[in-house]
Amino acid sequence: MKKVLFLALAAASFTFASCDSKTENNQEAAAEQVEEGAEAKADAMEEAGASDAAADSVEANGEAKADAMENAADATDAK
Repeated sequence: MKKVLFLALAAASFTFASCDSKTENNQEAAAEQVEEGAEAKADAMEEAGASDAAADSVEANGEAKADAMENAADATDAK
């Protein structure tokens, strides 16, 4: 019985330790919006006749910014 209780408490502690903070989740959601916005802008540019290189550049810059935001969010939670 003690082993079962100990294992249950250990599992519960791992569950709580792996949770992200609300701040981190909000920052990651904002990063996702930045990435989606950049992709939508790149798609609109392609439909308007812009070169693929220009659209790809906009999308790559958006992804880089989103990645930096996600890394900052992860660093916030690690403190």
